Amino acid sequence: MQRYHAKNDPEFQKPYIDIERQEEGYYYVHGGFEGTETKFSFFYPKKEDYKGRFFQFMAPAEGSENASIGRKGMEDKIGFAVSHGAYFVETNMGVGPSGKSDITIVYRASAASAEFSRDVARRLFGEHRPYGYLYGGSGGAYKTTSCFEHTDAWDGAIPYIHGSPMAIPSMFTSRALGKRVLRHVFPKIVDAIEPGGSGDVFDGLSDEERRTLLEVTRMGFPLRSWFYWKDLDDGALPVVADATIGMDKAYFTDFWTKPGYLGADPHSSVHDDRIVCDCVVEDTWLPGSMGEGEIASAREKLTGADSNWKKRFSDFGISGRILLRLNGIPEGDLYAYGTKLTVLTGEEAGLAVTLHEIRGDVAAVGASFGVEHLYERLSRVKKGDKVRLDNSDYLAAQTYHRHQTPKEEGYIGWDQYKTADGKCIYPTRDMIVGPIIANGSCGSLQSGKFEGKMFVVAATMDESAYPWQADWYRNKVKDHFGDETDDHYRLYFFDHSFHDDSEHTVDETHLISYLGGLQQALLDLSDWVERGIEPRKTSRYTIRDSQVILAENDRCGLQPIVCLNANGGKRADINAGEEVELTAEIIPQEGTGTVTRVEWTFDDGTDYTEGPFAQEEGKATAKISHRYETAGTHFATCRACVQREGNKADVYTQVFNLDRARVVVK
Repeated sequence: MQRYHAKNDPEFQKPYIDIERQEEGYYYVHGGFEGTETKFSFFYPKKEDYKGRFFQFMAPAEGSENASIGRKGMEDKIGFAVSHGAYFVETNMGVGPSGKSDITIVYRASAASAEFSRDVARRLFGEHRPYGYLYGGSGGAYKTTSCFEHTDAWDGAIPYIHGSPMAIPSMFTSRALGKRVLRHVFPKIVDAIEPGGSGDVFDGLSDEERRTLLEVTRMGFPLRSWFYWKDLDDGALPVVADATIGMDKAYFTDFWTKPGYLGADPHSSVHDDRIVCDCVVEDTWLPGSMGEGEIASAREKLTGADSNWKKRFSDFGISGRILLRLNGIPEGDLYAYGTKLTVLTGEEAGLAVTLHEIRGDVAAVGASFGVEHLYERLSRVKKGDKVRLDNSDYLAAQTYHRHQTPKEEGYIGWDQYKTADGKCIYPTRDMIVGPIIANGSCGSLQSGKFEGKMFVVAATMDESAYPWQADWYRNKVKDHFGDETDDHYRLYFFDHSFHDDSEHTVDETHLISYLGGLQQALLDLSDWVERGIEPRKTSRYTIRDSQVILAENDRCGLQPIVCLNANGGKRADINAGEEVELTAEIIPQEGTGTVTRVEWTFDDGTDYTEGPFAQEEGKATAKISHRYETAGTHFATCRACVQREGNKADVYTQVFNLDRARVVVK
């Protein structure tokens, strides 16, 4: 394959700089390319700190070249780069106000900016060729992979928590299916999964609930991630549904009428959960809203793997739920999430929004993707206006993945939808939309063919880009490199991690941030490329029923293993007022450093207390006693981290893991 070289592209021959100045902590250069909408920002360290390299970040969606300015702590990408001998590059990926006219613009503009950053580096630091490393998560992982496979601008790359070309919308539709059907039995499922539980997630479930849990598990949704069921939304489904399933509008009729589709099965609960009714507005309540300028500024900063898509929501910047009291809402167990509310009469007749939930006679408006000026328009909905509620399309969307079985082998989530001789058990749509969306986001599909070195960082509890997809790409790489794969590639799984690259997680007692591991991986990648230092081995794992299961011992990778016991086991039964002895063993993987911190929390709060530990050769041990006064089921959590040089002060490269133990107090 002929690789793209930005220096030869006539569209990127006239770079310009419009800002160049010393800022606190870095030397800032901003500019673009004449005749294009491409904008870039470069952030250079002091000459004495510079080690001849740069790190370039790819956000999930095209945005701002200045989105990383002002970040703090582990999320400070600029600070990480300049404090570790690198300059930092960020671009708008060539996409400005007029939108994306050419799907190749993402990798062309990114590569052109990378090459020009080298020209500036030579002017600042003398003649040399800076090494370049590209990284990005979620949609940014697609873009990172596309850039690295198609251009020669970078020496190494780290796509993290990335999906396959079949990910959208199927990862979100299957998750939504599980949320709906299993909503009454999640407490049982989660209790079985938690440490000290029975392990039997199917106990007490109905036939439909069993089938659904098995189906969603085999599609790849991590079983352990259901602990977050109360607050788990449907991810980016409201954003991607129109762009994917919306291309196949006949599906929404076929779903309810044709054999082989769930809606045509009269025994399915989808009929019990269907809402189609007309109501009358009795009252409305609108919370506060940010100004347009504030909203634009806040949207610019959303570059996170699990936040970037949220800036497309119409309710962005509204400081609470917009509520409508309606006369005519049906009684009973309503599953209203995703229901479309269409205004039939009044000043805003024709306005259609989506609901987050219904409680009694009050409907809460949800994200409502694609509605301009949502706040102002809903403020004009008045008492007496008629509205229609209809969740038919959203219910249909929840099983769209069943009818998207790919022809290509290797997509193991869809193996359950094939007979032994390879025939599809459900009708397959003529249009397989996932690859269309993936290609449109970055100009190509993953091939596994690249030059240079690549790490992939993945999360075992990724609720949006199911973890087996990292193994899917690994097999693509093996197909290309064969016996030489280990000369070019590593895959590192991080346990107890969601599809999120923030410093603080949505639940600190179940989840850790892998940011420190990601940033350590960037340093290891640069050592591999620049100095030939062999990186840590790929994580050891198996895949069973599409679930990624890390090895119990000698796990390899970058993350330590944490094992916590209560009175010697995963479950301790004690009387109120008694103490329980908690013992944690922390085992760093070979060559990954030493333990720098051990922390404890004794219930489902998030306040951790640092505790002592004894460091021995190859592991650390921490012990603590805690008295529980209140009867009930409690969970103690131990969180620990390692750092390559044992440096507790390096905020950017602390690599975390945790473990939990159950304490039942009588």
